[in-house]
Amino acid sequence: MQGTKVLVTGAGGFIGSHLAERLLQEGAEVRAFVHYNALGTGGWLDHSPLRSGMDVVAGDLCDRDSVRAALQDVEVVFHLGALIAIPYSYRAPQSYVRTNIEGSLNLFQAAVEAGVKRVVHTSTSEVYGSARQVPIREDHPLQGQSPYSASKIGADKMAEACHAAFGLPVVTLRPFNTFGPRQSARAVIPTIISQGLAGGAVHLGNLTPTRDLTFVADTVGAYLQAGAVPGIEGRTVHLGTGREISIGDLAALIGKLLGKDLQVTSDERRLRPGPSEVDRLVSDNTLARELLGWTPALSLEEGLERTIAWMRDHAHHFRPGDYTV
Repeated sequence: MQGTKVLVTGAGGFIGSHLAERLLQEGAEVRAFVHYNALGTGGWLDHSPLRSGMDVVAGDLCDRDSVRAALQDVEVVFHLGALIAIPYSYRAPQSYVRTNIEGSLNLFQAAVEAGVKRVVHTSTSEVYGSARQVPIREDHPLQGQSPYSASKIGADKMAEACHAAFGLPVVTLRPFNTFGPRQSARAVIPTIISQGLAGGAVHLGNLTPTRDLTFVADTVGAYLQAGAVPGIEGRTVHLGTGREISIGDLAALIGKLLGKDLQVTSDERRLRPGPSEVDRLVSDNTLARELLGWTPALSLEEGLERTIAWMRDHAHHFRPGDYTV
């Protein structure tokens, strides 16, 4: 990526901030697109020592003018901007349609107009719903079991349509539950760790679903490959480890790494509506190995140890006694 002019949407978020930093370290010219807000904050980039080396611009994916302006003179786009919290999607589904589908369409159309060389679009394993076959390959049926997952299916299909109809040079990456430093406590791993560090019972939702968990540095490495490897336009690629673990076993593992016997309880407020629960997600990452030359380097245990160490040092960012959708 040396000397490449790149745009990262969602650059103030969890994965986006790590990616923006890594791109800068690789020698790219980074424009970081963050969500406009009245406080003028840039999310996690406000805490990054590398922020001054980026062109940080505020805007809204739902506003075509700010999207078009952000894409001027850009060669490669990494599209991570989205509404992501599943519980809130039950309360405000229309906002997910606007941001995740309409916002992505704005970006794709602007990218075609600007003649960018590559768009790396971010999907999610949630688009599969509960697995019908495991491990899950890229041709698994899509099932919208939450408004969030339905909106991401819509965005993925819009990327597919823009590639077919307008020649959008897009690659879709489908991460399976990335975790690591900076992740919101709305996600299960920081929820367990923050409550475990605080002491007392750990309140979670359903303990039986399984997930395939990838450390953020590995996910970011795949994004760099997807932005540079030639001839993969139009493809969808899984980013996962192929290892699954239940939420209950994950809590036990984190307790072991914390040196604590965690008392885990299932909190009714944190449960998804029954038919909306995704019971099992585990990836087949064969295409990532073949097309991107990518395999995750860190084990779940190593990634958890790094995440725990970071959260010990940044405990002030978390409110373990609160449940926020």
